[in-house]
Amino acid sequence: MNALHVTQARGRPVEHPADRRAALEAAFTRHDWTPGPAVGEGRVRLTEEGADRLAGVAAELHPAFGGDVAALNRALVRHGAVPSLHGDPPVLAFHRPGTDLVDAWAADACTALAMVIGVGQGRRLRSCEADGCELVFFDVTRNASRRFCGLSCQNRAKATAYRARRRT
Repeated sequence: MNALHVTQARGRPVEHPADRRAALEAAFTRHDWTPGPAVGEGRVRLTEEGADRLAGVAAELHPAFGGDVAALNRALVRHGAVPSLHGDPPVLAFHRPGTDLVDAWAADACTALAMVIGVGQGRRLRSCEADGCELVFFDVTRNASRRFCGLSCQNRAKATAYRARRRT
């Protein structure tokens, strides 16, 4: 989601790759993830248009990390999120059989976010609090107190606060 939607990360502008499809496929390989519902013997391939649509889905889901449940509910409906068993052996997914690749991914992602919120862990879906950073993350700290996406943003925010205190 972060790679497809944010315009600023860690205090710097983000340049989105010219070839989103290739960037997504590289990310899938990096994370050892085989995307897509199986169709016949092969897998459905991501198209250029599908990669662009996924960027729209990322933008659509971004507000859920700030607690916008209404936006998440609209996305669940729009992408047809319903529990369903697919394949042999059956695998639980949250999209209808035959759904196109982007809507399948979107429905599954929407459902995952809804499940996190629904089990009372929504406060762990966070947006980085540093100026100039729009990254979102899942806070895995014991007391759900993480405020920044990483050390670079935390250090920038602390240095900015220190300089502000020194000026006064």
